[in-house]
Amino acid sequence: MKITVLTLFPEMFAPLKESIIGRAVGAGKLQIDIVNIRAFAENKHSKCDDYPFGGGSGMVMMPQPIGSAILTVDPEHRARRIYLSPKGETFRQSKVYELLNYEHLVLLCGHYEGIDQRVIDLFIDEEISVGDYVLTGGELPAMVVCDCVARYVEGVISNGSLVDESFASGSLEYPQYTRPAEYMGLKVPEVLLSGDHKKIDEWRENESKKITALRRPDLLDK
Repeated sequence: MKITVLTLFPEMFAPLKESIIGRAVGAGKLQIDIVNIRAFAENKHSKCDDYPFGGGSGMVMMPQPIGSAILTVDPEHRARRIYLSPKGETFRQSKVYELLNYEHLVLLCGHYEGIDQRVIDLFIDEEISVGDYVLTGGELPAMVVCDCVARYVEGVISNGSLVDESFASGSLEYPQYTRPAEYMGLKVPEVLLSGDHKKIDEWRENESKKITALRRPDLLDK
């Protein structure tokens, strides 16, 4: 899979070079291109924002630099073009699986008061929000989408690790423990030390249901 991110602040994406995602990119299992929108501005000072028509506070990203960037990285519109926006559909695990069907994703990061609506009307396939809150820009949401989707690209993470995760199975994950068997007076549940895999599976399933019922009962309703 290829993910292209369009942003005014490419330096913010350094975390994608680290850990699991960074290793996957280095191994060629995944391609992530960070593209600076400012490089496509056709004015003298590479300006990418201006005052909104009708007045109001803040600045709005201009259509020309964004449109030129999109047409350069995806000239034939073969990619799924996504604008990270608080007005978009809430990002959920089901959307992660949906996006895996595309070979190329283009993620557009807004900033300031947002982007000119004509960019959305002309170039964008869908808008995605990572939650009911407002951030200073679309860079952090774009990293969230990159991380979530990349983990499911073949060869990035073992399949077994992906199956047992929160939300992947429709519920929250059971508690996890490692050595030592006792820490500050708290012991690992005996069943996990028993070697009886059937009982361990039953314990994990029950714990998962209990945690989900307590913290996210809406998942059980689904």
